[in-house]
Amino acid sequence: MKVTSEQILNALSHVDDPDLHKDLVTLNMIRNIVIEGNLVKFDVELTTPACPMKDMIRNACVNAVHHFVSKDLEVDPNMTSRVTTTRDTESMLPGVKNIVAVASGKGGVGKSTVTVNLALALAQTGARVGVLDADIYGPSIPTMFGLKGSHPEMKDNKILPLERKGIKVLSIGFLVDEKQAIVWRGPMASSAIRQMVSDVAWGELDYLLIDLPPGTGDIHLTITQSIPLTGAVMVTTPQNVALADCRKAMGMFSNQHINIPVLGVLENMSYFSPPELPDKKYYLFGQGGGMVLASEYGVPLLGMIPISETVMRNTDSGTMESPEVEIAAIYRAVAGELARHIAIVNMKRKSPNNVPSSTE
Repeated sequence: MKVTSEQILNALSHVDDPDLHKDLVTLNMIRNIVIEGNLVKFDVELTTPACPMKDMIRNACVNAVHHFVSKDLEVDPNMTSRVTTTRDTESMLPGVKNIVAVASGKGGVGKSTVTVNLALALAQTGARVGVLDADIYGPSIPTMFGLKGSHPEMKDNKILPLERKGIKVLSIGFLVDEKQAIVWRGPMASSAIRQMVSDVAWGELDYLLIDLPPGTGDIHLTITQSIPLTGAVMVTTPQNVALADCRKAMGMFSNQHINIPVLGVLENMSYFSPPELPDKKYYLFGQGGGMVLASEYGVPLLGMIPISETVMRNTDSGTMESPEVEIAAIYRAVAGELARHIAIVNMKRKSPNNVPSSTE
């Protein structure tokens, strides 16, 4: 029996993307079908390299071809990705597909630690990632990336971000003496943030994470009103005092004059497991706060990050990567969930007329 590309496309039209709720052919995710005797090869172009359901989609494609065409075929899907975006390529930061604010409302919840580890997890999937440290008064990103004392270069009147582990990084901490207090009024801080965005050669990025300072002040308003954000991630600990401040920050993003989608809640410092008792969890700051907050606002809980002495030491020393298998796996899962919800938000923003034809 001679197998045709049309038969393969028809079979794959029965495989849905579990997040976008449309089939892979309609979403134009099937590319480069090649049929060589009994072997069928094609590319499946996912919406992010961090897709946590990559294996499930691959298996569904194989099963669909076997069911609708022939069980005798050898099916070899190649899982690729192209990160989606709804940003105007002629606007600010034209090469950046998605800009995500990492916020908390309260200091001390580990927001910068979360930002660094999320960036690392996304970059390890093959995504192009950048981090902007927007905490003008207390920049900690240079320390956590192991870049203290480093200074960016200029090219064509643009600041070139520094790079570590394949991640592009910029912070006010690279531009001032680390022992010098930044005593600026709100307008000066806001002006610095705008310059760190518009006067920087960020290049092509799939994700730019912005590490926001605590609170809901001038810097937050500058970023939410002048930078086209894809969405925001809220970081909290399980404590009621942290939840109360996080609610205020979530209220800021949902304000009708700002209206930026919250992509999810991430609960940090959720529990502590001693090395000698890895299956034992001690909930030092309470339990379930992140889930309560996520349910209250109807957004996903992206994950629960335990307290880790190793992560603390690594962020202080700028080592970044943690040898702890559990922590690394949790951050990979959180990064996958974040990438999923970014893709969902982007699809919801598109009109049906923007969904490409499967025949292109």
